[in-house]
Amino acid sequence: MNTTMQSLNDIRSHFLDYFGKNGHAVTPSAPLVPQSDPTLLFVNAGMVPFKNVFTGAETPVSPRAASSQKCVRAGGKHNDLDNVGYTARHHTFFEMLGNFSFGDYFKERAIELAWTLLTKEFGLPVEKLLVTVYASDDEAHGLWKKIAGLSDDKIIRIGTSDNFWSMGDTGPCGPCSEIFYDHGAHIPGGPPGSPDEDGDRFIEIWNLVFMQFDQQADGARVSLPKPSIDTGMGLERIAAVLQGTHDNYETDLFKTLIAASETATGVKAEGDRIPSHRVIADHLRSTSFLIADGVTPSNEGRGYVLRRIMRRAMRHAHLLGASEPLMHRLAPVLVQQMGGAYPELRRAEANIVETLRQEEERFRRTLGRGMSLLEEATDGMSSGGVLAGDVAFKLYDTYGFPLDLTQDAVRAMGLTVDTDGFDAAMKRQQEQSRENWAGSGQQATAGEWFKLRERAGATQFLGYEHTETTGHLLALVRDGAEVESAAAGERVQAVFDHTPFYAESGGQAGDTGLIDGAHGKARVLDTQKQAGDLFVHDIEVTEGTLTLGDRATLAVDADKRTTTRANHSAAHLLHAALGHVLGAHVAQKGQMVDDERMRFDFSHGGPLTDAEIEAIEAEVNAVIRQNLAARTELMAPQAAIEAGAMALFGEKYGDEVRVLTLGHALGGEGPYSVELCGGTHVARTGDIALFKIVSEQGIAAGIRRIEALTGEAARRFLLDQAGVARELADRFKVPVAEVAARVDALDAQRRTLEKQLAEAKKALALGGGGGSAAAGPEEVGGVKFIGRVLDGVGGKELRGLVEEFRKQVGSGVVALVGVADGKAAVAVAVTPDLTGRFNAAELAKAAVIAMGGQGAGGKPDFAQGGAPDDSKAGAGVEAVKAGLGG
Repeated sequence: MNTTMQSLNDIRSHFLDYFGKNGHAVTPSAPLVPQSDPTLLFVNAGMVPFKNVFTGAETPVSPRAASSQKCVRAGGKHNDLDNVGYTARHHTFFEMLGNFSFGDYFKERAIELAWTLLTKEFGLPVEKLLVTVYASDDEAHGLWKKIAGLSDDKIIRIGTSDNFWSMGDTGPCGPCSEIFYDHGAHIPGGPPGSPDEDGDRFIEIWNLVFMQFDQQADGARVSLPKPSIDTGMGLERIAAVLQGTHDNYETDLFKTLIAASETATGVKAEGDRIPSHRVIADHLRSTSFLIADGVTPSNEGRGYVLRRIMRRAMRHAHLLGASEPLMHRLAPVLVQQMGGAYPELRRAEANIVETLRQEEERFRRTLGRGMSLLEEATDGMSSGGVLAGDVAFKLYDTYGFPLDLTQDAVRAMGLTVDTDGFDAAMKRQQEQSRENWAGSGQQATAGEWFKLRERAGATQFLGYEHTETTGHLLALVRDGAEVESAAAGERVQAVFDHTPFYAESGGQAGDTGLIDGAHGKARVLDTQKQAGDLFVHDIEVTEGTLTLGDRATLAVDADKRTTTRANHSAAHLLHAALGHVLGAHVAQKGQMVDDERMRFDFSHGGPLTDAEIEAIEAEVNAVIRQNLAARTELMAPQAAIEAGAMALFGEKYGDEVRVLTLGHALGGEGPYSVELCGGTHVARTGDIALFKIVSEQGIAAGIRRIEALTGEAARRFLLDQAGVARELADRFKVPVAEVAARVDALDAQRRTLEKQLAEAKKALALGGGGGSAAAGPEEVGGVKFIGRVLDGVGGKELRGLVEEFRKQVGSGVVALVGVADGKAAVAVAVTPDLTGRFNAAELAKAAVIAMGGQGAGGKPDFAQGGAPDDSKAGAGVEAVKAGLGG
């Protein structure tokens, strides 16, 4: 066995170099958020980024490709989360090594390449390897004998669906051939196809899929004209083999991560502590890569899966006794180990660290209370017991415990969870269940657009230099079907060979404008991009008829384009300023720019201060005043990123990208902003004219949103603000500069009057006036009772009054009903010596129901509630008396 490639990084590099030398285009890993399959939550296999190529919807750049693809399996059909930490090979994140042939080579070459790599390059002993083929695949059986020289007993025929791959109910499919490694007789388990095949002795390390059929809807399988190859080899599994272990967690990367976890927690990975360290190491990878690819913790979709993984790891950190947030301290170790192969980790390191820190701090605030509830609920339960579903749902709904986190927690106690009960509780709350998780993209009709793209060719976009051009009408689409023409009054989608209209992408809205053809005219309502580079104009025909082949003049609404350019360029300057003012952890999480305003979402832990907003605005406006020319150049994406350009993580870039440079660094050398962006932008920074932030708010955990205006819109906004200040100055009869001081004085006066009014109400209430009932306590059911209806007293004022009356009564019950603004509020207090006989919460609830309300909340000694109107205030007091036996 080759002993010179012991690290995962070495093995990955060797695999890609080997296939690169054998004519394959080495392709970088696609982001974990699928770019070509909106039905998937995450990329979960190496072939996912090539799905449209295999179906024929896209033309491959090269007939051969190889990659090490990032994969996550933690939601939906492919979910390995529950097993992570308790087995030797389950992961939420893994790397899939693969080589692909798109109608080029087939079975013989695929088998030859695989066998040579394993036995010659990696040096695996031939006697340790065996293979499976589909039961009826005589061709593959013969090729293994011919190429590898394997005997019949080392080529096992499997007739189950495990050895026949399909993309779906219809479409490309074909038999598989799996390669297994024998870890030795000292490990329990039997060969594939045997009763003991689930043991750990024989481990599948590589799967070769021979994609040779097209599955028809009627059940027939038709041979594909160009059969293809799709292979997958888990990097972690082959690394374990090459490093002489059957356990993925004993490989170099996991040893390093687990050692870091041991150091940070001070707890050795021994005995029952092993699973916790393994969970932390595995989940650190998946969460870090998901954050790097633009996923943010949330309560739905991909963000919820990320939060589930995070919180599972954080609970295991808690089990290990970590007193402070742990995960963010381990992230730099992961970046050091994997950042060379995946530079997006290095670029996003600050954001990864900050996101993990914020989420763990947030979770720790609820973890203790949630675990206390769980311990209380499971107290006295014996092994084999079932935790009630409504308890599991309360943990989810109140404390943020996903169901599988609760299941993981009770597993150590030998318990299970009533999942049916959990689902029923979830349904009652109209919450979305796990089974409904889906990708965030819409169901696409991508196939039809790709077919049109193949026939019509790419749209040539001329909008960087022009706002008006001519073009030939190549296609009209109405209700998903192509048509020959469109008449006045019809809404259709139009495709031209040339266009100045920018198609919505990168957060910039699509252009609008006019089309003037030989026999008809139309308004362009929006422009979208389909099939990569096909510009689709959403139009309404206003005069005459547009017919295929017509030549037309296409004119963008120039005023809207100008303002949109300014807003988009300002968004780039804002992005740079946020990083300077707030820190390197800031990462763009989305944007939308159009002709009205700019909206920018970014990662940050809390609200911006007035000083921070002022500093950001000052920076952006300083660069605007430089009035330097914007510089645009075309570069390869990786070269641009290596040169310092910021990229939107998770975005799919082509072979060539536009790199926009704006301004000069303030007080330093080099440019102020450099970003990858295909949008339209100003010619000079001075064209933005003015920048003004109009709002800043949180939109999700750790995500903030800024809305801003530029140019004339910003000037009008400031003019309106100044008008408000002048109006107040006139009203107060003071200079504008003194308006704030005048408002402060009035506010202080208001607070003083409110305090005086509250004291007067309190004195009136304690003196027996202001409502009904006697001044002193009465005896009800053998206890002292004070019950009053107080006019003009709101719910917030009741607590202090109740406390004063409770002091007066010494031992007894107090019930006060305040009526104000047509509503009623009740507060009930029970002195400590009587809480064994009377419960304030129950008495308050009775009062609220008597007054027409729903209920009350509180403790045995004090409770409050409210009713929608004050017409039955007296009934509330009487209900409390009745509860005392009066």
